[in-house]
Amino acid sequence: MIKDLSTKTCIDMLAKNYIGRLGFIAKGEPYIIPVTYYYYDKDHNSIISYSAEGHKIEAMRKNRNVSLEVDEITSVNHWRSVLVHGLFEELEQIDAKYLLHQFAEGVKKVITEREHEHPQFIGEFSAKLKGEGIPVVYRIKIREITGKKRQG
Repeated sequence: MIKDLSTKTCIDMLAKNYIGRLGFIAKGEPYIIPVTYYYYDKDHNSIISYSAEGHKIEAMRKNRNVSLEVDEITSVNHWRSVLVHGLFEELEQIDAKYLLHQFAEGVKKVITEREHEHPQFIGEFSAKLKGEGIPVVYRIKIREITGKKRQG
C-alpha cells in the first residue's frame, strides 16, 4: 500500500541524502538530471547546489520553477520518495562563497554518516568543473514538499 510521508519525514529524508534529480523546463520541454545537493536546514528551508554555466543554468534563469526528487529504493515493494517544488535563486559573491562552503561541509557530513567514508574535497563527491570558470552557486527555495512510501 502506498502512503503519504509526513513533512518531517520528507525533510529528514532530504537531510540524509545528497543525490537527487533536478527537474526544470528548457525550450518548452521538461528535463530531469541527477545533481548533488545539500538540504540547508529548517530555518532556511532550501536546497543548495552548484553547476558550471550551461544549458541547465540558462534554463533555470528563464523559468525559476524547478523540482527536486529524492528516492530511497530497496525493492519494488519497499521505497520512499520525496518531491520538492521550489524557486531557483542564483547566488553571488559572498553569499555564493559562503553557501558553497556550507554545501561542501554538509555533503561531507552526510557521506560520513551514511557511507562511513571521509571525503576531504568537493571533487570527491560532486561534479568537477574542468576549468570551466567560476561555479554558479544556486539555492532552491522550497515552496512545497511531499512524499510517498511503499512498504510491504
